[in-house]
Amino acid sequence: MKWQWVILLLVFPSLSVQETAIAHGAKAQYKFTSAVEIQAQYDSGLPMKNAEITVYAPDNPTQPWQTGITDEKGYFTFMPDASQTGYWEVKVRQAGHGTLISIPIKAENSLSQESTFLTQNHPGLTPLQKGVIIASVIWGCIGTALFFQRPKPTPLSSEPSREIVHPKS
Repeated sequence: MKWQWVILLLVFPSLSVQETAIAHGAKAQYKFTSAVEIQAQYDSGLPMKNAEITVYAPDNPTQPWQTGITDEKGYFTFMPDASQTGYWEVKVRQAGHGTLISIPIKAENSLSQESTFLTQNHPGLTPLQKGVIIASVIWGCIGTALFFQRPKPTPLSSEPSREIVHPKS
């Protein structure tokens, strides 16, 4: 009877495994046109409507160079100062979700010459990490089941209790 519970505890996690949790993921893409066009969306593909955008210039990465919000489709466009070459950092935030992308600006007028579409996204868990997580959960379930199946502790002393008799004085 007790081993049926152990089997149930081992089988239950495998029945409740979900595909991928995408509720908290966010990604941003950019494309060079006559300006820089940012497209912000959740991992599910839904656009990040009215998300806060903060742009940082390469020469001062602590002070915002420009701020704004995305439109209803998750787009935001800005024209960086082409004289400031280097990596422009763009932070996208909305209700606890967000991402940070780096946009390389090489030389003056490089925006009109390039037409690339790049994505910066944070990868998920590797198969090895997933395997370690699954093994840890199974090991925890087995340990918990064995903890509750342990025998009850016996008293330390099996001698009958003795009363101490004090002599009358």
